[in-house]
Amino acid sequence: YQPEGIPMALQIYNTMTQNKSEFKPITPGQAKMYVCGMTVYDLCHIGHGRAMVAFDCVYRWLKHSGYAVTFVRNITDVDDKIIKRASDLGTSSREVAEKNIVEFHKDTQALGTLAPTLEPKATDHIPQMLALIEDLERKGLAYEKNGAVYYDVSRFENYGRLSKHAQEDLRAGIHRVEIDETKDDPNDFLLWRVAGEHRLEKWSSKWGNGFPGWHIECSAMSMKHLGE
Repeated sequence: YQPEGIPMALQIYNTMTQNKSEFKPITPGQAKMYVCGMTVYDLCHIGHGRAMVAFDCVYRWLKHSGYAVTFVRNITDVDDKIIKRASDLGTSSREVAEKNIVEFHKDTQALGTLAPTLEPKATDHIPQMLALIEDLERKGLAYEKNGAVYYDVSRFENYGRLSKHAQEDLRAGIHRVEIDETKDDPNDFLLWRVAGEHRLEKWSSKWGNGFPGWHIECSAMSMKHLGE
């Protein structure tokens, strides 16, 4: 029996400590939940369905436990795959994205999952992404090369701690992928991509026309809707 208004105790596996920890929200009685949603370049597959159901269970459990839940699940509607699909079809990235968003919602309804509290789109948060990238650059945590901006992982002392991989271990595996020679370090990753003249969708920035890298999108959207 759980008295009304008192959240039930919840134990969650802590990836950092590799043990279960008691869930302690920042604000008592409130739970903020962010889930990386679909990149809408194509229809959903069974793996997407599994993710939707799994996090729906978490959402329902938190609500049933008495928490006031804010559940944010984004939609990535700008991405290399979306741009390529639009180019192949001779249409716009926006048309490809909107068509697949409609189909995605049909699938979530068929699965019986609850709608999130908020469903932000990446293309509606470009100003927030640019501001975040500029802040990282101003702090010396990112650098520009030929119009592209990269995150400098060497400036993050604990980089790799969550995955239990040191930077040296990650660097040792780079032979498996094509190396971008413009980066200072193979582990550095893109925050802002250069858009060539053939790109169907691009945004202006202080570094030139381009579009955000995948890594920065959820950071900007979660900070916008759930706080830092």
